[in-house]
Amino acid sequence: MDKLLPLATMEKIMKKVSPDIRVSEEAKEALREHLEDAGLELSKAATELALHAGRKTIKAEDIRLAAKKR
Repeated sequence: MDKLLPLATMEKIMKKVSPDIRVSEEAKEALREHLEDAGLELSKAATELALHAGRKTIKAEDIRLAAKKR
């Protein structure tokens, strides 16, 4: 599967926690993999909620509810 999130964004996320720390490529790739997996799981759950409600549109409330169920 093609990666959706850029590695530069992963570094920015980690640098917000500690600006002075260096981040390896492997660490960026690991974070990207985890976030993409979590995003896919959340999207699947939100899709199920929208369809259950008779909608073809995923709303923010679907995402929030799916996140709470995790």
